[in-house]
Amino acid sequence: MLTKTKINRRLKQKTNSLLAEAIFIAKKNNLKEIASAIACSTRKQAKINVGKLNEIKAEVIIVPGKILSSGEITKKVKVYALGCSAVALEKLKKAGCEYKSILEALKKDNKLKGHIVK
Repeated sequence: MLTKTKINRRLKQKTNSLLAEAIFIAKKNNLKEIASAIACSTRKQAKINVGKLNEIKAEVIIVPGKILSSGEITKKVKVYALGCSAVALEKLKKAGCEYKSILEALKKDNKLKGHIVK
């Protein structure tokens, strides 16, 4: 996990304003683990397939990266991610899952809790 100083340095380097806002809100609300996970370079961010979400036992899953469409999901979960492919979003909705971007979730709930996928 990164320190607040390193998170601030990485925040200044971000050119994506939505990503920078998500990092800022997470850091402000003392969600250092989430801020640290999404402050890394986009190449190092998690890329998780929908089928992998089915294996996680938590009801709330936070993906600091993108959800891809490979696999199937059979259980209802709440998923928060930086991004989601169109086919993966369709599969999540078909299974009855709730999907929101991390930024939307942080704006509504300043104490966002869940299993963070790495």
